[in-house]
Amino acid sequence: MNIDRKTIYKVADLARIEVKEEEIGGLVNEMSKILTFMEKLNELDTDEVKPLVYMNPDQNVWREDVVQSDLNVSEGLMNSAKHNESFFMVPKIIEK
Repeated sequence: MNIDRKTIYKVADLARIEVKEEEIGGLVNEMSKILTFMEKLNELDTDEVKPLVYMNPDQNVWREDVVQSDLNVSEGLMNSAKHNESFFMVPKIIEK
């Protein structure tokens, strides 16, 4: 594929980016290098390669969702600055 000014502007429009006139020369070079690299990848024999959806073949391993109590109320309130028997006490921050 031949990269020219028109192609650069079309790609920039699709990507919703602004390209300045002085950047065009460098972008033509860079995009040509990228496409040359992609053409080299097309030379690889991938007939025996399975399509890759995930990077590893493992699937999610889900554990049973079991309710358990790790802290009781008094242990949970032990390190709070202010509290009553059951709740944390915090300063009021919303005014009417």
